[in-house]
Amino acid sequence: MSRSVKKGPYVEESLLKKINELNKKGEKKVIKTWSRSSTIFPQMIGHTIAVH
Repeated sequence: MSRSVKKGPYVEESLLKKINELNKKGEKKVIKTWSRSSTIFPQMIGHTIAVH
């Protein structure tokens, strides 16, 4: 889903928070989310994200 360059990419705050916490701990768990419109950021690479 493309967005305006002015607005920037969209990612749900709770999803990004979960990813950052797992990166700090060095864990690789499956993350469940309903956020289908979130953009994949470099921090998310290597994680398994289950999208409903």
